[in-house]
Amino acid sequence: MAPSATTPPPITSKASKTPYLDSLTRDGFVLIPSILTPDQLEALREAAQETTKLAREGKWPHVRTLPKQFPPWIIPEGENPAKNGIWGVQFLMHPSLPNSKKFIPSYFNDKVIDVIKELLTCEDEDLVLELYNMLVRPDEDFELVWHRDDIPATATAEEELDRLNKPSFHAQWNLSLYDDSSLIVIPGSHVRARTDIERNAGPHETGLPGEIQVHMKAGDVVFYNNNILHRGAYNSQKERMTLHGSMGHVGGSALRARNVLQHGIGEWVGEIDLSGLDETQRARAEGMRKRLVAMGGHTGEYSLTG
Repeated sequence: MAPSATTPPPITSKASKTPYLDSLTRDGFVLIPSILTPDQLEALREAAQETTKLAREGKWPHVRTLPKQFPPWIIPEGENPAKNGIWGVQFLMHPSLPNSKKFIPSYFNDKVIDVIKELLTCEDEDLVLELYNMLVRPDEDFELVWHRDDIPATATAEEELDRLNKPSFHAQWNLSLYDDSSLIVIPGSHVRARTDIERNAGPHETGLPGEIQVHMKAGDVVFYNNNILHRGAYNSQKERMTLHGSMGHVGGSALRARNVLQHGIGEWVGEIDLSGLDETQRARAEGMRKRLVAMGGHTGEYSLTG
């Protein structure tokens, strides 16, 4: 079993004004405990349970289907989306999803956004609305291969470094509604090419040098660089409902197009119901939505497929 990460170790110096950014820069991830209040956690669990039940019954078409690891998850017309099992529910803010209004405030949560602004070194007017999905207990045990989200496994060391040396212009996070130890990462791998051992490892190989398992308690959130070398190991016997989001920086429009618009949210983003937010949150969210729309058309290219 991989060593584990709970709360992050002491970060640089006591005087640091950006402890979360320091951890993300150094390790490629930062784990923050108890970002949700007990009431927020209870309400989100209720919405997540209802939404997961809907998806498992084949009544929500936007799901991550077993055994497919990466997008797109295409469901043939007339086919039960959940017939082979699922491991995720897509588009939590979609206007047609019955509980979307309960999920939307958690995406625009002030505590979450304050962390994101530190990680992206930006202000409200720089933020771009992106993705919000949910990772759930698979219907059978399931593992993701070692990967970087935006760099294919076929990339040479030079190609890896070329992509890794570019600004990421996004924040990505997992917010657990139940204890979740599914994420396995290799700290520091977000700033270097793969080693020979990593490059030659099996897709689900365990015990790679430096790998750790990230242990999250209910209500914790982990932010991570999506190009850290990571994989997932999902137990079909352990409840899992983890909100999986990303938020962008306006400076990364072209770079982020592959990762965001491939999911098709441009078709309905204008219909997201922001009425449940307070005035300040709603103004910020409207600006984020406008900046996403301004990103333009799909590049026609997918980051990872399979």
